[in-house]
Amino acid sequence: MKSFDYARADSPEAAVAAGGRFIAGGTNLLDLMKLQIETPEKLVDISRLDLADIEERADGGLTIGALVPNSDLAADRRVIKGYPVLSRALLAGASGQLRNKASTGGNLLQRTRCYYFYDTAMPCNKRDPGSGCSAIGGFNRILAVLGTSDQCIATHPSDMAVAMRALDATIVTLKPDGDRRRIAIGDFYRLPGDTPQIETVLEGGELITHVELPPPPAGTQLYRKVRDRASYAFALVSVAAIISVEDDRIASAALAFGGLGPMPWRNPAVEAALVGNAPSTAVFEAAADALLAGAKGSGSNDFKIPLTRRVLIACLRDLTGGTA
Repeated sequence: MKSFDYARADSPEAAVAAGGRFIAGGTNLLDLMKLQIETPEKLVDISRLDLADIEERADGGLTIGALVPNSDLAADRRVIKGYPVLSRALLAGASGQLRNKASTGGNLLQRTRCYYFYDTAMPCNKRDPGSGCSAIGGFNRILAVLGTSDQCIATHPSDMAVAMRALDATIVTLKPDGDRRRIAIGDFYRLPGDTPQIETVLEGGELITHVELPPPPAGTQLYRKVRDRASYAFALVSVAAIISVEDDRIASAALAFGGLGPMPWRNPAVEAALVGNAPSTAVFEAAADALLAGAKGSGSNDFKIPLTRRVLIACLRDLTGGTA
């Protein structure tokens, strides 16, 4: 690990003024620093800021501090009752020890687990722009089939962010000039395009302070994660789904997917294929067609496309009882 300066902030305003990389739980950043993938000149410790509370909002939603540990968020009674998809997604990720340290804000900013991103001997456009993408034509079993580019096929690894995407979360930030932003999670992440090293819309020195959830949605919630082993593995494909059925028809639907793209993936065409229709295999197949219309395998991850179809249809059947 290369040497760096260290400062401890006593307020969000002091943190953004300090200039440097923010560190809270450090469950991802410290690993990247040890491998010299990340080499910040200065770390700003925000772990003691007053951002670790979960508060009820006047509209019935929740405001979640960026420093709320994943374990606390998963166990919160309001989350379990109103947002079970989020609690289940958190419990599906990592180990109990990591959940005790990992923060809400840090979880949103996790970097890819692409093998080549972690191997500094191999070209990687996300790590070293312009060097090439070793995963294209290499071993890419865990990598993306949606939203990729000729520069990068990396996936976003977070389970929590997938559930947040289905719940239409809003990310609240503080900028060094004192301005605050509220960013819909659907606008927060960037596709790789020609600049895969730029992963979010955050500006330099901008700090996530809170995440806001709207009031609990109507319907039944589900989080399903398919992975290579039963625990402590990243998703090959995951589904966060919220479906309500009224008068034997799907009244509302929100679906987000992990393990498939460079961000928590949500496609309005999938939901449009469901809403207003009676649950049936034909309708579920149409939703899968909409999701996978632009899917592109890269060799060893080709299997993700039929796997995703099967997982999505199984989830929809479980949520609606539709089998016709």
